[in-house]
Amino acid sequence: MEPTAPMIRRTLMLGALLTLAQAADAQTNAPLVEAARRGDLPQVRALLRAGTDVEQRDADGRTAVLAATAGQHLEVVRELIARGANVNAQDHQRDSAFLLAGARGYTEIVRATLAAGADLKSTNRYGGTALIPACHYGHVETVRLLLTTAIDVNHVNNLGWTGLLEAVILGDGGPAHTEIVRLLLAHGADPALADREGVTPLAHARRRGQREVADLLARHAAVPVPSRR
Repeated sequence: MEPTAPMIRRTLMLGALLTLAQAADAQTNAPLVEAARRGDLPQVRALLRAGTDVEQRDADGRTAVLAATAGQHLEVVRELIARGANVNAQDHQRDSAFLLAGARGYTEIVRATLAAGADLKSTNRYGGTALIPACHYGHVETVRLLLTTAIDVNHVNNLGWTGLLEAVILGDGGPAHTEIVRLLLAHGADPALADREGVTPLAHARRRGQREVADLLARHAAVPVPSRR
């Protein structure tokens, strides 16, 4: 029997109701994560005082400190860290509070996670450290902070790109990305590290008409030829 329009509507409605019920159930089963997501500091404190596990996870594997980071709720992040939250705990998408804060340019949250033992070698679902997406998105102050640590400035992600390559390939050549390229070079980024096709950051910059970036890279790569006398 062919489904009628009313049958299809009922099926869709039941599906929608089931989705809402599942979402509500996830929130009920992870009240600390939900309070952190909202940035509700009094509720977070009340739940922790009542003995709620600071590492509670929701249906997506997110901890409260990750949910608070996603909402850029700095004070909630600090409260959870003070209560022992693991800033390296990753959800089903391999985001952690440290990695997500780096990718979004939440510099003060990055600072808080670093003080709480952020794993500089941890990687996201693309195999990149916190530094690489910060370079990609032009988060100058976040990059500046991360470069004060021992993070690997020449780490290569699953795409075959370093932070320097991402700053050029995915950047716009404007002031932010130009400053990031300068910072990376000053902290040991290797301009000779090419992508999987053998294209260097300098070649990418020239192809994209990023003149200031290309000039920086060219000057950095220029090495005087030793005298043979």
